[in-house]
Amino acid sequence: MNNAGMDIIEGCAAPLPYSNLDTDQIMPKQFLRGIDKRGLDRGLLYDMRFDETGAEKPEFILNRMPWRQASILVGGPNFGCGSSREHAVWGLLQYGIRAVIAPGFAEIFFSNAMNNGLLLVALDEARVQALLAQVADPARARLRIDVRHGRIDAGSGGLADFALSARHREMFLHGRDMVGATLAQQAAIDAYEARHWRARPWLKDNARKALAADTAAGS
Repeated sequence: MNNAGMDIIEGCAAPLPYSNLDTDQIMPKQFLRGIDKRGLDRGLLYDMRFDETGAEKPEFILNRMPWRQASILVGGPNFGCGSSREHAVWGLLQYGIRAVIAPGFAEIFFSNAMNNGLLLVALDEARVQALLAQVADPARARLRIDVRHGRIDAGSGGLADFALSARHREMFLHGRDMVGATLAQQAAIDAYEARHWRARPWLKDNARKALAADTAAGS
């Protein structure tokens, strides 16, 4: 991810009040067969969204307005548990989800999400339950997340602060993944390398020199 940064995430929020919603449910196995990321939005929560004939289940929240256009999910505890498939995160992003609010997240899912630009916000269970009840009302389903200041504005539902590490905040504000965050330190990396080779010049280019010597010996 090296896209435009995100200060504000704002939009309709859909309630998914399920504990232990795992990555196998978020992205079922049949959608892992491709060699690229295309089409994963179709697989998102497939067994919840569609019946055995492939028709939409009209009662499911993401098949109903206004939540069909959700950009935020409010979920239950241990969101994203199960296998480590990164496809679950890619599918959420392709569908248009930009943030998930829940009491807690599985560790690998958390890393995959934050590194791909899907914001995960952990709040205490009571606050999440209040948000779940609020966004289930179509007239009160809109939320605003201020990434820079770590604050959720739920309108009449009030404000909620959340913690975000300095590293993750900078990644979101500048649209960087882990590679981009590392390359942002290029000047410091170059300075470190220069100091290292000045102090240990005998170590530099050893592999190239050894290969050249082997080639010369074999010729």
